[in-house]
Amino acid sequence: MMFPRRSADRGQFEISWLKSKHSFSFGEYFDQRHMGYGPLRVINEDIIRPGAGFGRHGHKDMEILTYVLKGGVSHQDSLGMGSTIRPGDVQIMSAGTGIEHSEFNASDQDESHLLQIWMIPEVKGLAPRYQQTRFDDAEKRDRLRLIGARDGREGAVTIFQDIDLYASLLTKGKSVTHEPKPGRRLWLQVAQGNVAVNGIVLEQGDGIAIEDEPKIEIIARSDAEVLLFDMRG
Repeated sequence: MMFPRRSADRGQFEISWLKSKHSFSFGEYFDQRHMGYGPLRVINEDIIRPGAGFGRHGHKDMEILTYVLKGGVSHQDSLGMGSTIRPGDVQIMSAGTGIEHSEFNASDQDESHLLQIWMIPEVKGLAPRYQQTRFDDAEKRDRLRLIGARDGREGAVTIFQDIDLYASLLTKGKSVTHEPKPGRRLWLQVAQGNVAVNGIVLEQGDGIAIEDEPKIEIIARSDAEVLLFDMRG
């Protein structure tokens, strides 16, 4: 079973410095039919104007992953840490018992474009922490590269939830396949370009929920970038 979530049907929010599209209910956007998928709670696509961003704010008991598509995002947090996240980097924050941070476009000239992903942790009350790892394009080129996992294997960032997260940079005409174990559920998010998944065409910003499919094939209809979540049922 496959259930597309079209980009045009996402929630939308826009102010002077931010354009955001929400795959699931978030902030002022509420849709009872789209409250998340399994432990996935938020997939927001954000475009932040130069020099602007999210001022200091708090989170608790959430795994928050930042995946930058264009430009850079600078963050500072209440742990005294700071970094800049750019395409190829994967940063995860375990908010745990509570953390405050800020996120700003790292450039005063160019927009930044990113996906922010929230996942419900298996356990509440974890100690707050950050982890950031870089994955070169070659590692993701025309293959599914594990970039996040509960056990942090293969150099992936650690997610405190039963989720394997893969990224792929697909060349037009190339394909990759994935065979989930029985009882798992999948979510595929098209970050850039367009693809076909078991014959269903998906454009940039589209997502698709996948259940009870023994195998999926992702074919690039243009150069494309996708994220694939393999999660507990």
